Amino acid sequence: MFPIILSFVIAIISATTIDSASSRPHPLDPLSASELTAVRAAVLASPAVPAHPLHFHYVGLDEPDKPEVLSYYASGADTTSSPTLRRRAFVIARAGGQSHEFIVDVTDASAPSILSHAIHHDPGFPMLTSQDQAAATALLPQYPEPALWEGQQGRRCQYPPFVESLRRRGLNAGDVGCGLFSMGWFGDGEPTYGGARLAKMQCFVRHMDGDATTTANVFARPLDGVTLVVDLDRVAIVGYKDRVVKPVPKAEGTDYRADKLGPPFTGPDTVPGVVVQPEGSGICVDGHLVRWANWELHIGFDMRAGTVISLASVLDIDAGHRRRVLYRGFVSEIFVPYMDPEEEWYFHTFLDAGGYGLGVSASSLQRGADCPAGNAVYFDGYYSDPDGRPVKAEDVICVFERYSGDIAWRHTGIAEQEVRPDVTLVVRMVATIGNYDYILDWEFKTSGTIKCVVSLTGILVMKATSYTRVEQIREDAHGTLVAENTVGVYHDHFITYHLDIDVDGTRNSFVKKTITPVRNTGNPATGGADTPRKSYWTVRREVVETEVDGQAKLNGALPVELLFINPGKKTNVGNEVGYRLVPAGATAASLLADDDYPQRRASYAKKQVWVTPYNKSEKWVPGLYAEQSTGDDNLAAWSRSNRRIMDEDIVLWYTVGLHHIPYQEDFPVMPTVSGAFELRPSNFFDRNPLLRTRPPPRNGYSPNCSCNVGSG
Repeated sequence: MFPIILSFVIAIISATTIDSASSRPHPLDPLSASELTAVRAAVLASPAVPAHPLHFHYVGLDEPDKPEVLSYYASGADTTSSPTLRRRAFVIARAGGQSHEFIVDVTDASAPSILSHAIHHDPGFPMLTSQDQAAATALLPQYPEPALWEGQQGRRCQYPPFVESLRRRGLNAGDVGCGLFSMGWFGDGEPTYGGARLAKMQCFVRHMDGDATTTANVFARPLDGVTLVVDLDRVAIVGYKDRVVKPVPKAEGTDYRADKLGPPFTGPDTVPGVVVQPEGSGICVDGHLVRWANWELHIGFDMRAGTVISLASVLDIDAGHRRRVLYRGFVSEIFVPYMDPEEEWYFHTFLDAGGYGLGVSASSLQRGADCPAGNAVYFDGYYSDPDGRPVKAEDVICVFERYSGDIAWRHTGIAEQEVRPDVTLVVRMVATIGNYDYILDWEFKTSGTIKCVVSLTGILVMKATSYTRVEQIREDAHGTLVAENTVGVYHDHFITYHLDIDVDGTRNSFVKKTITPVRNTGNPATGGADTPRKSYWTVRREVVETEVDGQAKLNGALPVELLFINPGKKTNVGNEVGYRLVPAGATAASLLADDDYPQRRASYAKKQVWVTPYNKSEKWVPGLYAEQSTGDDNLAAWSRSNRRIMDEDIVLWYTVGLHHIPYQEDFPVMPTVSGAFELRPSNFFDRNPLLRTRPPPRNGYSPNCSCNVGSG
């Protein structure tokens, strides 16, 4: 269905929200509220955890084995006669200073059962929780011990240390808000307090005496110099430093709210556009299964990964059936190291998904702003709170048709002209992790292409400084002076995707095609030609056999095309069917030293492309336990075994990378910047699949799409 985009409202078509799945869940459906409740009951009743309190850090679907799902899917899983696969949950909970792992059967939510229990003994801890944040924050005004800290040797505080630190800056406890920061891992470089589960706490100024204004932008007003270390299991402050007093940046000019800014406003004078589809949307939803145009896909939700796309298949009209492209795809991690080695900053090397959770951090989408008004479908998500109770995250995923005026294909011939508008399906989620907002889009094109777009906006994490003008700076400020007394610190963003590609089946191979310049020898026997031409380029093809050779760093000396082929399937002229990886900007790789601790934890960030054999347990690129991890259980560690990846079920790990040098336009809130990549058909179809695209009528309308289109 081609939408009509108008600059005024002709009709209002109410958006739809998709809640929990149907009574007969798809085997890859996310856990429902009733299933999460059943998980909680089973774990709390388990004698395996005698110590209380117990807190839930992760509860997610323990999906069935891949062959079971594919068999179920191929057998007509939408029929009542097909077998029901068992529904299981994977749980990580903390009790008694230990991380407990459970597999819970919730096939019958009224009678859940524990299938297995284990205790994690290796390095690393599960995600931080809201309970961790609340408990740590409550410690601050009760931190009673007068203590010695750097710069105060030889005398005791008249007041508790935190209160004294605030007094030195002219602040009271009510003037600040504090947050937990993942502290990473630095070997013997800092105290580990006996291997405890630790986090650091830093604070921001909400308002202070003498301020003429207040602001919602607390990240622009750091309380620099004060850092606390919190033992999260003992719920105790175990470290405290007040190293240096810096001026608190002023509130004026930091607010970004429209009602605080007031007119005049820039932008078009017309009423914002509304997508209007008089004959209805072409999106058809059945539980978590979405059909649109020639695509069918399953949309899931996970408290760590956020959006999960499964079983994406595209209709080949010429062949007369659907062909699978992607078995399962999601954002596995977002690694954000900051480039300031000073005491208050060196540990800012975050693993956002493993530390905070993209799903837990998913924002409710604003209708008509985050997603188009009129034609978006919304999905809710459910996750467990620290007590194990289900939390409903409303409208956290939207699905909509996008018609942005782009052209899918066109040609003007001698006496004719053919044009096809480009209409795509977008699946969107926004994760707000502290200061940053990540807009995560999956875009499905009728050409068979899957495009993943990461867009960054939100607020910089800023550092206080005594400088008010650039010419005052005499040393490396580790960032850009974006406002008076305010530095936007240099940093990176590395967003790594887990993409279980199934190109027309599970047995695939990874191919590198290197574009190589060749000197024309003039000798046909050696591939040349007896012509005046001096040079040309050709393609050197390598089918990669093992995963060490499957790694690739982009932007090399010679251009390389990276393909995923099915050697058992060929086109009508004999080419192996495939999909190729097409980076679309944002191909930065980590510049940190190999022996630096953050780089050891995220060693995969040195290369944008890794290919591994499918392993159900290998989902999270930094390892299952990312908090205070050491790099011994991550993608690079798994790949050292150099397993076979030729003619196997393989997984692509791709990293979108951006080096972020802040500029004044990023203050006080950032305009969106994006990076992307595509998985594009390459000899997958026998010809251009868009030839059968229905041409748009002259009046711009076309018949409504059917839910059953291409169901064969």
